[in-house]
Amino acid sequence: MDNYKYLKAFYNDKLVGTLAKTPDRLVAFEYDNEWLATGFSISPFSLPLQKKVYLPKFEPFEGLFGVFNDSLPDGWGRLLVDRLLLKNNINPSEIDNLNRLAVVQESGMGALTYKPEHRFETPQEESYYDKLAQECSKILESQSSDNLDELFKLGGSSGGARPKILTKINGEDWIIKFPSSQDPKYIGEQEYKYSLVAKDCGIKMSETKLFDSKIYSGYFGIKRFDRENGKKVHMVSVSGLLETSHRLPNLDYNILMKLTLELTKNYQDIEQLYRLMCFNVFAHNRDDHSKNFSFLYDESKKEWQLSPAYDLTYSSSFNGEHSTTINGEGKNPSLEDILNVAKNIGIKEKQAREVALDIKDKCLSLID
Repeated sequence: MDNYKYLKAFYNDKLVGTLAKTPDRLVAFEYDNEWLATGFSISPFSLPLQKKVYLPKFEPFEGLFGVFNDSLPDGWGRLLVDRLLLKNNINPSEIDNLNRLAVVQESGMGALTYKPEHRFETPQEESYYDKLAQECSKILESQSSDNLDELFKLGGSSGGARPKILTKINGEDWIIKFPSSQDPKYIGEQEYKYSLVAKDCGIKMSETKLFDSKIYSGYFGIKRFDRENGKKVHMVSVSGLLETSHRLPNLDYNILMKLTLELTKNYQDIEQLYRLMCFNVFAHNRDDHSKNFSFLYDESKKEWQLSPAYDLTYSSSFNGEHSTTINGEGKNPSLEDILNVAKNIGIKEKQAREVALDIKDKCLSLID
């Protein structure tokens, strides 16, 4: 496999700019001249639309800017990539992040793609979901898998810890998740129920579905919101925007509210985020880290918006605390903490209280 020194970054076949390795292991970035004239900032705080060479810090993304790190698989996807590299007699520890972006090709989250690519031969046949789930289990238990190439093709560039595949259903892009080795067999059904209650709480989510299984209670699927009418939608996580690792629980909803208002200039997004915060508290979703909040760029309106909610399920996270604290409280956030966050961003107390109590009531069915 060639060791690339630079890559071109594209957005829906439009050249955005060039990434290049420096002698001190950083990946510099420079916008293309035409993109400077007609495009948008792909990460407004770190990469404003200016003619210059941008240099990231080495930490927390090993020399990458956060928006490009968002393209890399995490958890399950990284495991598949590493296994595939080993199968091709390549030591994963010797592959830097620039060349990992070349492995991602066009299947990463969001709209950014990278060329030249590192391509591996993969079969094109489809498999039943149960068979894929069993192959996922083999890999997680460190056994070999006959379908490694296929699993990589279907899910190698997806983020998150749980096994998953990227697939098309009736011409639309979906993500289907499988249980990890630590998950109960009902995890798919649980996440599906969470999605239904979240929608009932007024939280925007993509279409969700519980796919049939003969060995589990079902597989959770969600329609991708970073794909629309055959085009990729640019997306960046809060982790990417703030250049901070989601593995460090250093975010508070007060900060998240201010970031959302600064980026979107839209109070409807603030109200959505408030509902999501209430849901995460009352539904005991404590894995609310900085990669589980994202923003989408609407090219037609030339504006940013909070993405639909995702990865909502019962979870405990670090030491049982919220990854994102509520007015500084992570372990046992109270209604007062919730209302203080609302007050700090300008939501009226009466409205904030009514919304919080309504969501609390609707979440009772999830944690009984």
